Amino acid sequence: MNTEFSRVQLGVRMDKRLVKVLKGLADFNDESLGELLEKIVLHSFDPVPGDEGESCASPHSKRELEVIGTLRELYDVPADPHAGRGFPRDAPGETS
Repeated sequence: MNTEFSRVQLGVRMDKRLVKVLKGLADFNDESLGELLEKIVLHSFDPVPGDEGESCASPHSKRELEVIGTLRELYDVPADPHAGRGFPRDAPGETS
């Protein structure tokens, strides 16, 4: 397996409140937003044994989860992980 990282600039659109939570958590962890996103995505690829397709591993410590809860309240981010399904989609042809 190649363990060499080659990072690229990525332009994405996300809910403003969610970005504030992510930036706050990255700051709490003393890491860049990109590093935090890499960690979250890589962990999301790891299923919980016996619950494949339903759950994934979390990269967050208990303390980080407390901070996430506080940031979500502060920035009014819905607690329901499926709430994002209700977010408006980008218009066809809109750059993400």
